[in-house]
Amino acid sequence: MPGLAAPHEKVDWSVLGNRAPSVGALLRSRVEATPDAPAFQYFPDPDSADLATVTWEEAYELVEAVAAGLIDLGIGIEDRVALASQTRYEWVIADLAIVCAGGATTTVYPTTIGPDVAYILSDSGSVLVFAEDDAQVAKLAERRAEIPEVRQVVTFTGSASDDGWVVTLADLQARGRAALQARPDLVSSRIDEIKPDHLATLIYTSGTTGRPKGVRLVQDSVVYEGAVIEAGGLLGPDDLQFLWLPLSHVFGKMLVATALQVGFPTAVDGRIDKIVDNMAIVKPTFMAGPPRIFEKAHGRIAMMFDSETGVKKALIDWALGVGGQMRDAKERGDSPSPLLSVQHAAASALVLSKVQERFGGRVRFMISGSAPLDADVAKWFGAVGLPVLEGYGLTESSSGTTVNRTEPGSYAFGSVGWPLPETEVRIDEEDGEILIKGPGVMRGYHNNPEATAEVLGEDGWFRTGDIGRIDERGFLYVTDRKKDLFKTSGGKYIAPAAIEAKFKGMFPYLSQVVVYGAGHNYATALVTLDPDAITAWAAAHGKAGAGYAEIVTSPEAQALVQSAVDELNSGLNQWETIKRFTILDRDLTIEEGDLTPSMKLRRKAVTDKYRDQLDKLYVEP
Repeated sequence: MPGLAAPHEKVDWSVLGNRAPSVGALLRSRVEATPDAPAFQYFPDPDSADLATVTWEEAYELVEAVAAGLIDLGIGIEDRVALASQTRYEWVIADLAIVCAGGATTTVYPTTIGPDVAYILSDSGSVLVFAEDDAQVAKLAERRAEIPEVRQVVTFTGSASDDGWVVTLADLQARGRAALQARPDLVSSRIDEIKPDHLATLIYTSGTTGRPKGVRLVQDSVVYEGAVIEAGGLLGPDDLQFLWLPLSHVFGKMLVATALQVGFPTAVDGRIDKIVDNMAIVKPTFMAGPPRIFEKAHGRIAMMFDSETGVKKALIDWALGVGGQMRDAKERGDSPSPLLSVQHAAASALVLSKVQERFGGRVRFMISGSAPLDADVAKWFGAVGLPVLEGYGLTESSSGTTVNRTEPGSYAFGSVGWPLPETEVRIDEEDGEILIKGPGVMRGYHNNPEATAEVLGEDGWFRTGDIGRIDERGFLYVTDRKKDLFKTSGGKYIAPAAIEAKFKGMFPYLSQVVVYGAGHNYATALVTLDPDAITAWAAAHGKAGAGYAEIVTSPEAQALVQSAVDELNSGLNQWETIKRFTILDRDLTIEEGDLTPSMKLRRKAVTDKYRDQLDKLYVEP
């Protein structure tokens, strides 16, 4: 076992060797260990800033009642129970109740359209669905004939149906409490039956192409993710997590598992438009998110800094420079000099702490995953004292596979860190593909042995589809998706994701960029601008009140983007440079099918949709 961890780590191997057999057992152990400690926070009234706090014992009372209700309805070991809701406290309770009843949670993004919801429920064999509200219930009702196995729907905030097919969460809790009165050990005895290899969750990959595939993750895969974080000492019981990520996504689910293992409280609120406001209220010590969240925050604050003049601008530049020196020393693992320490204290008091306060003032670090984060953005956050630790993983690997650490010398900007203990990572010698083996790797795709065989070998190694490299210190770098690499007509390969991440990091007005050029003699790009940022820019340039489409088609906006593209090209190889681009008249969105629910680009969907615009970029002007 020694040698699987990175050489600089101190790992409590006993945590991994003695991990709980199931998520339900893990929850029960947490309640027994710290019953009165805070477990969750949430906003009972979405229009109020008042947070409610629930202890582990109080949370378990709700979980146990819902789980008993599920068992009373006939839910058995590995029965699939679906959850269609945005991230909220009730989602967490329902998910934990499902696994305590022995079931397997099938996750459904609330933005999923009706036909796809029906496909997921049918393919998974889900027999019960938790639906957030009447809108989610309506999608089920419209497709009821296509999901005959669904015998019950439980809604969080919606209304019960006259025929009894839809009941409220309160109804299910009442049923469970009645069942517990008849048999107090109903849930506890079920937890005792659940084994490490039993199915815990079925997550359908949002997929950038084609039908989603159901990833089968067992109990031990989920428990492992929490145990490995505790073993590495990254988080402790005094931390406070702000969780807004979609719990339908594997990243969010594993962060909940980590809370069960370590015992820190989690503030839950899935309203993306409230992230900044909520951080000021919650005051978390850590938060996870996709790169787009950090890119937007960096862009807005950087523009504010750039708008300053005179002494104030000089002070900001000096403080960021000092923060950068401190950041670089920590990355190297060096102790800062006494002079740098004094300068950094002054820079923090005068400038850097003001940025930190925008994120609640207590953040120790943040985690970025799901797509590449530009190293310059990560370095900027490091300079202001808000380290963003980039990690790597897929749904098929239970999210966490590698991650940068917080200790000096244990992270490298631009990398996704070291492999987690008990997880092995290697690079295929033939094509550079990243291969993974470990407890987090899925047991296959549900009802799809052919797709499973394509990526999962009998030896346990999973083919990720990503291209990468491992440096001399063991840090993993992901360079692109294997299927996204393209070759120009000149025979040169281009990795679009790396160029896209670089552009997002340097151009604060950018929202999305899609680099294109397979089979052509030069690369082009589709560009969208951040609606808020470009509207503010337009107001300052004589176009106040103009709409997005009018702004982005203006000569001034075209010149703004051209200047940024020229700067981008100056740092690229000649064959990688963007020769021409077009600014789309709307941003790319999840709702229009341009992005996955976890904010990853659906590259083929976007290039197919805008084929005419791309073709025009290869016509001589």
